[in-house]
Amino acid sequence: MLPSIRTDLPGPKAAELIARDHAVLSPSYTRDYPLVVESASGAIVTDVDGNRFLDMNAGIAVVATGHCHPRVVAAIQAQAAKLIHMSGTDFYYENMVQLAEKLARLAPGESPRRVFFGNSGAEAMEAAMKLAKFKTGRDKFIAFFGAFHGRTQGALSLTGSKTVQRQGFGPLIPGVTHIPYANCYRCAYGQRVETCKVECVQVLEQQLFKTILPAEEVAAIVVEPVQGEGGYVVPPRKFFDELTAVARRHGILLIADEVQCGMGRTGRMFASAHFGFEPDILATAKGIASGLPLSATIARADLMTWPPGAHASTFGGNPVAIAASLVTIELLEEELLANAAAVGGQMLERLRAWPGRYSRVGDVRGLGLMIGIEFVKDQATRERDPELRNALVQRMFHKGVLVLGAGPNSIRLCPPLVLNAEQASFALDSLESSLNELN
Repeated sequence: MLPSIRTDLPGPKAAELIARDHAVLSPSYTRDYPLVVESASGAIVTDVDGNRFLDMNAGIAVVATGHCHPRVVAAIQAQAAKLIHMSGTDFYYENMVQLAEKLARLAPGESPRRVFFGNSGAEAMEAAMKLAKFKTGRDKFIAFFGAFHGRTQGALSLTGSKTVQRQGFGPLIPGVTHIPYANCYRCAYGQRVETCKVECVQVLEQQLFKTILPAEEVAAIVVEPVQGEGGYVVPPRKFFDELTAVARRHGILLIADEVQCGMGRTGRMFASAHFGFEPDILATAKGIASGLPLSATIARADLMTWPPGAHASTFGGNPVAIAASLVTIELLEEELLANAAAVGGQMLERLRAWPGRYSRVGDVRGLGLMIGIEFVKDQATRERDPELRNALVQRMFHKGVLVLGAGPNSIRLCPPLVLNAEQASFALDSLESSLNELN
């Protein structure tokens, strides 16, 4: 199925509901365009006026198996008729154990794992931070510019994405030092990936640990294997090799934030696997339960040894969300990991020709169905072009394709992992025609 736009956007019903929304909802919500959703199936979203859109956002990388996958819906319905809530931090139930066993098996690395369940990516990161502090007895963290880890006080302290996310909420948790991420298109050290010495990691030992940040006080380095809100940036493998070497030399834990890049989005269950990266603690959420609120903090078993009461979550590991997650993982393993790799590979093959065809396309990068396109005013100077990016987002909406930005001047493509080749081609055709029109 493909898009079909029947009314002006927003349509009359959508405009009425938006007016009601503005009267009662928090103005802190970010809505890039006036989409008012009534229903959705697979990769198609239908609004209240009957307009049909192709969702290249997947509910912000959440509905991994597509909207309302029948097997996920059936699992939710069956579980809701049997047990909706009991609080897994106080009692036991089987499907919570089943999911923990699966995630422990799937996490990168050979060590035994234990799992803590929460409700969101921010909760998963908070648990990771607390566990790292508890286990190491240290209180400082290293994070990266461009990173987004959540909006709670701890996760926000790690976040280095946009000032609006932090402004007015200080003081945040002290002891977080940010360094440049391995964005090879915009290397902070002016190097080339083919010849660099991973200066973006070497800065730790060569400068920070000698001047302002005692290594023996650092609990963990927190990194997104593929940076999400920062622009869908894919680092080279040697970045992770060097990061691991530095961490091991100084007894520092490695925390992988796979909230957005995990659960099959890159064509692997976890993006860390693309780089041979084995974090000590891994946080995941978003695509884990195909739209139901659930997160997991997965740690080496020898690290997750905190005592009863040290950390908990009333709703984390909710039986209905767990049921959805178990089916989600089944679908990923049966077909959707392969589909993400295949369809995403086809899209990237076509997109990688764009910098040669369009002077305002600076860089194309991605893994699986996690693809970023960066727009510039000039390819030689690489001056960012957020105005073009923003105009493209709006034009695509009016063509019936839902995309969003990432970073200052990039578009992200993170569709449901059920996206088929016809839909992928339609999305790229629409993006190409929009770019031609704006050029």
